[in-house]
Amino acid sequence: MVNQKALLEAVLFAAGEPVTLKKLQEITGLQLNVIKGAYRELNSDYLKNGGGLELREVAGGYFMTTRPVYAPYVKKLIEGKTRQSLSHAAIETLAIIAYKQPITRLEIEAIRGVKIDKILEKLKLNNLIKEVDRKETIGRPILYGTTREFLRHFGLQSLSDLPPLKENIEKKE
Repeated sequence: MVNQKALLEAVLFAAGEPVTLKKLQEITGLQLNVIKGAYRELNSDYLKNGGGLELREVAGGYFMTTRPVYAPYVKKLIEGKTRQSLSHAAIETLAIIAYKQPITRLEIEAIRGVKIDKILEKLKLNNLIKEVDRKETIGRPILYGTTREFLRHFGLQSLSDLPPLKENIEKKE
C-alpha cells in the first residue's frame, strides 16, 4: 500500500501551485477524509521539523511553498526567471479589480482617472485577471475579475481574506 502522506507530499511538490481537494482526489484516488487527514499529519511533520518548506491552504487548495524565512534566498535563485514585477499602476488597477469585481475597463478608468488598456493586457498575460462576463448594457463591455493565480500570488485563500478598504478610499469614488 502507498504511504498516503508521501503521496500527498509528492503531488503537492510537483504541482508548484495550489491543488484543490477534488483534483487531489482525482489524482490519488483517495477519499476526501483520507486526504485531509494526510494533509494534517504532513503539515504537523513540517511544523515539527522546521525545514525549508511549509504547507498552506491557499486559493481553495493545498500548496507547498518555501518557508518565509528562506524566501529571500530562493528569490535570488529565481530572480531573472520569473515574470516582470508589477508596476505601481498595475497593482493599483489590480486592487480595484479585486475589490470591485466584476468591473469594466471604463469603470476602472473612471476610478483611476487614466487609460488602462496596456495594464489590463499585462495583468491578463500574468494570469492575475480574466474576462468573467459581459455587462448587460449598451455595447456589452467586458467584465473583469481576479483568478486563482491572483489568490496564489498574494497568498490568499479567498477574496474575503483581502484587508478591508480604508474609509477614505471607499469614499473617493
